[in-house]
Amino acid sequence: MEVRDPIHGAIELDDAEASLIHQPFVQRLRGIRQVGFSSLPFPGAVHSRFAHVLGVMHVAGRAFDRAYRDWTFDQPDARARFRAAVRLAALCHDLGHAPYSHCTEFAMPPVRALGIDWYRTDPGERRASHEDYTIAILEHSALAAAIDASFPCTARHVAALVSDDVRVPDDFFRDGGLDHRRLLSQIISSELDADRLDYLVRDATYTGAQYGLVDVGWILSNLSTHAAHGQVWLALDSGAIYAFEDFLVARHHMFLQVYFHHKSVVYEEMLKRYVHAAGGGWAISADLDAYLYQDDVALDVHLRQVDDPWARRIVEHREYRRVVERHGVGRDVDVGREARQLEGAGIDTIVTESTGRLSRYALGRRDPSDRTIFVRERLPGQKASRTVRLDEASGVFERYADAHRIARIYVAPERRDAAFEVLGIRRG
Repeated sequence: MEVRDPIHGAIELDDAEASLIHQPFVQRLRGIRQVGFSSLPFPGAVHSRFAHVLGVMHVAGRAFDRAYRDWTFDQPDARARFRAAVRLAALCHDLGHAPYSHCTEFAMPPVRALGIDWYRTDPGERRASHEDYTIAILEHSALAAAIDASFPCTARHVAALVSDDVRVPDDFFRDGGLDHRRLLSQIISSELDADRLDYLVRDATYTGAQYGLVDVGWILSNLSTHAAHGQVWLALDSGAIYAFEDFLVARHHMFLQVYFHHKSVVYEEMLKRYVHAAGGGWAISADLDAYLYQDDVALDVHLRQVDDPWARRIVEHREYRRVVERHGVGRDVDVGREARQLEGAGIDTIVTESTGRLSRYALGRRDPSDRTIFVRERLPGQKASRTVRLDEASGVFERYADAHRIARIYVAPERRDAAFEVLGIRRG
């Protein structure tokens, strides 16, 4: 089967993969917009999570093929089973997204409610994320049986590449005395994963932004492997280090200019106010049969049917409007004084702070999840090479070590002129 995609062109699926994409939980992603409320300021950005996961599966297959192009496996079925698992993990990695993607994760129940038995650690009382829902779907839905019946891997092996916390009770990922789970996981989630290599280009294309148009082909063509201490990691040839740096900076700017757009942010905050004030009028279900039908359309219908001032503002597009916006790098951005002035004048406010970081390396420590990418540096005039950690090979992490923060104050549009007067802001 061949799917025509505006980003990658022809995406090929084998018969088993083609059958799997018709599973209800995969089809559900047609009803989840990729960028949530960002489709309001960027009206072309109505692409779905379904299109995205097909793209990620395609990129993950290319990444696998390139990284292992010179690798000789000991077991005759190792290449096929690893490739199948990584492509399926790419296809399934976003199954658990709630309506409007990340915008409603705040309303998810505790992880315990999902009844996940595959985790190696007790999740405690933390709130579930879309990744937890993905694992629950792979563990408990009919999708698991479909994977187990048609592929040289199980749903649990697929889940293990989505989450490091999933226990694997066998040696599926071992070959030739080496554990390949680390590299396969890095293709799904790391500083250089198939997810980002798809969504940056896809989101840039549909929003009209230019920041995310990175050289995906060159990055993929320079992937390789690094084996050490009984494990295999993803590596990048040094010839692509500048393309990688451009990729990181492009993602950073997409967050600041697109994903943190002031309109997207305020709609998410208004939705939070509705959910928190509605007294149980809307919630994300922990029951997977019910969750299957919770998508953007279901939430839109709900908001149109309730008599709540925040819901009415959302559906009627009467969002709170900015009166203050302040940016800062490497320091806090404080809008507390202005917020207190407005509250003292009886003007209701929404105060937000968005924080963007280039990378987890920019936190001043090495990758805490141990998903380090390595760089293979070719020595001039020699066939030999040396391998170093990514943060040692690139200076971009030091240059962008500080977080970028955006603080904003919003008020109701009918109070905006009064707010400007209180703050002494003259409108030109």
